[in-house]
Amino acid sequence: MFTEDDYLMISAIQHFVFCRRQWALIHLEGLWEDNFRTIEGNFIHERCHDDTFTEKRGKKLISRGIRVFSSVLGVTGQCDVVEFEKSTKGARLFGRDGLWSITPIEYKRGKDKDDLSDILQLTCQAECLTEMFCQPIPYGYLYYAEIGRRKKIEFTAELKEQLRNILKLMHEMIAKGHTPKVKTTAKCRGCSIKDICLPKLNGRVSVKSYYGEFLGDD
Repeated sequence: MFTEDDYLMISAIQHFVFCRRQWALIHLEGLWEDNFRTIEGNFIHERCHDDTFTEKRGKKLISRGIRVFSSVLGVTGQCDVVEFEKSTKGARLFGRDGLWSITPIEYKRGKDKDDLSDILQLTCQAECLTEMFCQPIPYGYLYYAEIGRRKKIEFTAELKEQLRNILKLMHEMIAKGHTPKVKTTAKCRGCSIKDICLPKLNGRVSVKSYYGEFLGDD
């Protein structure tokens, strides 16, 4: 069990999966730089994170910006959208009659990715909701603005295990205060902090080689 002081941000999972150095520079060293992608993404999320908004559509309640946490996983964050639907089995909601199923929905600016970053972020939200409502959540959705549709994600045992392994590594690296070295890949071109990270420079220049090249070896 983790204390609140040790909680990681759920949104940091995406950074960690994308690039561990990017994650460390942002969440360990406090470095950040916006680009078009991050600005557009922030705009999309601002529309979702109105925690005063609740909409009712028939048997469905739609809530935005719900704060979630898990003391077991040591994480906290905010869900873009959570849909509660009247059901024959599910969780009880304060001030509402009956039982309700729970479905988290995460909004993204682009389209689905080749890695698991978005999926693991959504899985983490579901695990938090499961712990908070004492109710298993079998699936959720990723909504991609670029393609304008939802993608259903089944929360399998394998996904939950991958999530736990990722979070374990994140907690360990936070405790050590370790920022990984540069590993230049194609991802570097679209990285929001490439001008801070300087992947090409940091990837090939060491102090020893710098002095050797510019001051001479003898």
